Amino acid sequence: MSEVLAIALHSMQGDMARVEQIGMNMANALTPGYKRGIAMQAPQGASFAAHLTQAAAVTEGAGTTAPLVEFATDARSGTLKSTGQSLDLALAGKGHFEVLTDAGPAYTRGGSFRLDARGRLVTAQGYPVMGAGGEIVLNVSNPSIAANGGVTSANGDGALVAQLKVVEFDGNARLQPKGDGLVAAGPGMKLVADDEVQVRQGFLENSNVSSTYEMTTLVHAMRHFESMQKVAQGYDDMLGTAIRKLGETS
Repeated sequence: MSEVLAIALHSMQGDMARVEQIGMNMANALTPGYKRGIAMQAPQGASFAAHLTQAAAVTEGAGTTAPLVEFATDARSGTLKSTGQSLDLALAGKGHFEVLTDAGPAYTRGGSFRLDARGRLVTAQGYPVMGAGGEIVLNVSNPSIAANGGVTSANGDGALVAQLKVVEFDGNARLQPKGDGLVAAGPGMKLVADDEVQVRQGFLENSNVSSTYEMTTLVHAMRHFESMQKVAQGYDDMLGTAIRKLGETS
C-alpha cells in the first residue's frame, strides 16, 4: 500500500484515540481526584517505518496490530475544595491512597471516605482504605488526620491509631483506570515518605480537567481527522484517474 495512505491512516487513528480520550476526560471533569489522560501520536524516527507497516496491514485487512498511539497521565494536582467533612481527604502533593477491592489493591486520589458498619474507613463504594498496618478501623467518626497522614482519635488523648498508606508511581506513565475513580498499580510504585505526604483533612481534590481546553483539543482533533480523510480520498481519486488514463492509452 502507498505510504501516503499509510501516513493518512496513521494520523486518523491517532485522532480517533485522542477523541476517545477527550471523551473520557470530559466524562470525569467533576470526578474528585481524576487525572486527565493524554493520547499522543506514536513517536517518529526509527520506529515510524514500523508504524507505517502496521497501518498498511490494517488497511489491507491483515489483522490487528499494536496501537499506533501512546498514552500518558497528566499528573498535575487539581485545585482543592473545602467540604468541612472530617473524613474527606485530599492530597495536595504527589501520591495516591491505596484501597483494597475484591480484585486486589487499587489506588485513588478521590478522598471522599466514610465509616462502614464495622468502623472501617472506606471509599464511597465500600472499599477499605489502607493504612501502613492494613485496614483502618476507627472508634470515632471525626478523627484528627495530620498533614503527614497520621490518624489520631478525637477524644483528646492524641493516640495515633493509624498511618494512611500513600504511594507514588514513576513519572507520567499512564495509569490504567479500574472504574469508580480507581486506577491499577503503575510502574515503579513506592511508598511516599511520611514527611513528604501532604494530606488536607476536610478537603477534596478537584479533577485537573479543563473543559474549555478539552473542547478546544476536540475541535482540533476533528479538523485534523477531516483533513487526513480528504488527503486519503484525494489520493485515491488521483490514483483511480491515473489507472483509467493508463487503460485508455493501452
